[in-house]
Order: sequence, then C-alpha cells, then structure tokens
Amino acid sequence: MFTQVTLDKQRSVEHSRKIEFKGDEREPLLREMEESKIGISHQTLVSNVAEAAKFPQYFAALVATLGGFISGNCLGWTSPTNGPLIKDKEYGFPINDDEFSWISSIMAVGALVSGPMVGWLVDKVGRKNTMLILVFPAVIGWAFMVWAESVSMFCIGRFVSGLAGGGYTIVVPLYTNEYSETKIRGTLGTYFQLMLNGGILFTYVFGSIVNVFWLTVLCAIVPIVYGAAMLFLPESPIYYLKTKRVEEARQSLQWFRGRGYDVEPELAIMQKNIEIMESEKVTILEGFSTTAAKKALVIGIGVMVFQQLSGINSVIFYTTSIFTSAGASLNPSIQTIIVGIVAVVVTYISTLIIDRMGRRPLLLISDFFMAICTFFLGLYFFLQTNTSFDVTTISWLPILSVCVYLVMFSIGFGPIPWMFVSEVFPRKIAGYACSLCCMVNWLGVFLVTKFFSDINAAIGTYASFWLFTIISGIGTAFVYFLVPETKGKTVEEVQVLLSGGK
Repeated sequence: MFTQVTLDKQRSVEHSRKIEFKGDEREPLLREMEESKIGISHQTLVSNVAEAAKFPQYFAALVATLGGFISGNCLGWTSPTNGPLIKDKEYGFPINDDEFSWISSIMAVGALVSGPMVGWLVDKVGRKNTMLILVFPAVIGWAFMVWAESVSMFCIGRFVSGLAGGGYTIVVPLYTNEYSETKIRGTLGTYFQLMLNGGILFTYVFGSIVNVFWLTVLCAIVPIVYGAAMLFLPESPIYYLKTKRVEEARQSLQWFRGRGYDVEPELAIMQKNIEIMESEKVTILEGFSTTAAKKALVIGIGVMVFQQLSGINSVIFYTTSIFTSAGASLNPSIQTIIVGIVAVVVTYISTLIIDRMGRRPLLLISDFFMAICTFFLGLYFFLQTNTSFDVTTISWLPILSVCVYLVMFSIGFGPIPWMFVSEVFPRKIAGYACSLCCMVNWLGVFLVTKFFSDINAAIGTYASFWLFTIISGIGTAFVYFLVPETKGKTVEEVQVLLSGGK
C-alpha cells in the first residue's frame, strides 16, 4: 500500500537538511519517514516541489550508453569484414567459412561469461567503476584483433572484447535506471539500444570506407574515449546509499536533479527503501522464492529469449541476398548501411514514444508484425525455390518485409528488453537477475550466429523464416498474457503488481 506524504511532512524532511550528519549516521534523514512503507513513490514525494532538471539525466544517459555503442561495434564488426578476411585474405593468412563463424560467434561466449563477474562487480566497486574497468578488456580485445597473426588471435580478441560488450549490457541499464526519474526512465532506458544500433552502423559505414585493420583501430579508440567521458559522471546515488555514504549520495542525486532542486524527500525514501531491503536480506535462492521474483524471472528471461529467437540476426545476415534476389541494384555495402540507418532512426523514435505508449503495447505491436514479416519472407523463398512461380512479379515483397521487420524490431523488441529487466526485479536480487537475463540473451546470440547457417541448410531458408514466425507468434502471446505494464511505476510498485496486488 502506497502512503501519501503530506506537504507538512515534506517540509519537515526538508528541515532535516539543517541537522548535522555525523559519519554515516542516517537517523536525521529518516526521522520523518518512520511511518512510511517500502512502496512509497519517489514522484509522490516530490510532486509539490520544483521540477527536477532533465538535461543532466539525458546527458548522463548519452555518455553512459556509449557502452552500448561499444557492444554494437563488437556485434557489427563481422558484417563488413567477412569478405575481406575470407576472400581477400587481407591479414595475409587463410580463413575459411567455419573459422569465421567461430570468430563471429565467440564474442557472444565472452559476453555470456562476463555476466556473473559483472553482477559481482557492480555491488563491490560500484556501477561507474565497473563501466571504467570494462574499458580494459574492450581495448585489449581490439588490440589482439588489430595485430592478429592467426585465427586463434582473432578468436581471443573477440572473446575478450565480448567480455566488455556483454558487461555493458548489464551495468549500463542498471546505472541509468537507478538515477532516472520515473516519468523519463523509459526514454533513457531505450538509449542503450539506440547506441548499440549506432555502434553497428558505425562499423557498417567505416567498414565500407577503410580496410579491416583501420576499422578495428577505430573500434579500439571508442572505449578509450568512453572511459575519459565517464570520469565526469557521478556514481549512482543508489550505490552510495547501499554502501552507507549518505553525503555522496546526496551530492550525486543533486547533480542528476539540478542545483535548484530539493533532493531531500527523494533521498529519504531511497534510503528508507534500502534500509528495509537490507533488513530483509536473503540468499539468492530465497530472493527468488517470492511470487513477484519468480514472475519477474520468467518475464525477464522470456523477453530476452524472444528478442534473439525472433530472427533479427538472420534477417540482418540475409539482407544483402534478399535485396539482390529481389533485383535491387544497390551496392551491398550501401544496402547494409541503409539497414543500419533505419534501425537507428526508428530506435530514436521509440525513445520519444515509449513513456507515452508504454512498454507492453510496443512489445505486442513489435512481435506481432515481426511474425507477419518473417511469414512473408518465408513465403517468398518458398515460391522462389519450390515452385515455378515468377517471383520477379513480387520483387517488392521481401524488401518491404525486411524494412517493416526492422522498423518493428527497433521500436519494440530491440530496445525494450534491455531496460525492462532492470524494472521488474526487486532491488535485493536485481544485480544477479539482470546478469542472468543478459547471459540468456548472449546465449541466444551465440546459438543463432553459430548455427543458423546449419539450420538453414537442413530445413531450407523458407522453413527457417517460418520457424521465426512461430516463435514470434508465441512471443506475442507471452507478452499479452504475462508481461505487465511498468510505465510510470517504481520498482516497488512493479513488485506489488507482480504479486497480484493493484
């Protein structure tokens, strides 16, 4: 049950600012909050005071989510380097298709392995420091690839860079979620996917201009710039409060909310929630024993599974061949760049509408139309390979299907799962739970990247796309029946909702 805090009580809390803090003493901050319950909304507390500044929150999100840009570089690098490394032997040694499939997919294994490590680091050294630490494997991984003299060195470099790429998918959404105001949390949460798509587009553009060596060098520079920029951002106020550093938490929250904003009511309830959470500290297994936590785990893993098994990587992989078979005359590199631009533009549009339309409607629309698009792609390939039908009369169908598919993915199932998992778990297990969900996601990336060609050879291209249609259809039903709307709700409110309350 959510308690309404009166204006007088807010003034009383504001008065507590004048009380001198001694060391880590928290009593003055909490004196007026003794009757509050853990579900009190931050927005309720500050509803009668001056509005917080938005620019620092947006700026911090743009800087922090450059970690997503680094992840995008890791994912996109293989697309423009396939031909130069295999056919042109640009690095001076032969690489066959099977070896390149390992170079492509081993990055996802590194990302998967980083999950437990990053889940531990975010609570031990902080969110910001974890992001800074991940700069080192990112640079080291790219360095191995810059000076690679064998397939093994490429695989080692991809694996190590994958440690960083996967780590950023965990820590960046957690960081932005912890400082964001509820009413713009969705918008800031989608910035990660926006930057990830931007990182992929970066490799597409420069991969068409420079050779593999210089593309890899450019990718290595990005984490260095990121590390320098992150030095100017504060640590998460939640982390400071969890480590009993109240004054640092106050300064951090003040930075995010602006100088003229009274942060005391919001800081007080943050502290109260953390205090109660710590008093109820349990083991990981016990933390997942509640109804809300179990539902959150099913939902979190579910949206990650359906994101990867919806066929996004296969659609991107086949974009060039689809356009070519449809009679498109554009250079394959230009086609790939156009695909990347579409993904970035539409993801940006999702940042503008997610806090208006909500997460659930966008997920439903996204998966439903993705199912329709993969159905028509499968139909096109079926008619092309199994019938005498002249597919040139419907050459527009695969191009339209790919474009609509990318639009639908980028507006829903692309950006939302990354920020959604940070909204549904109780804070006491959020680090472990988000790590687990991200590990599942990267496992999906590995399986699709490594084995899609084998599946395609076994059952045919049309059957592969129809398989994705079935999966997206199941995903649509999954969202409709199980996924709650988290728009405008605090983490505590979401837990009440998942527990069956209102």
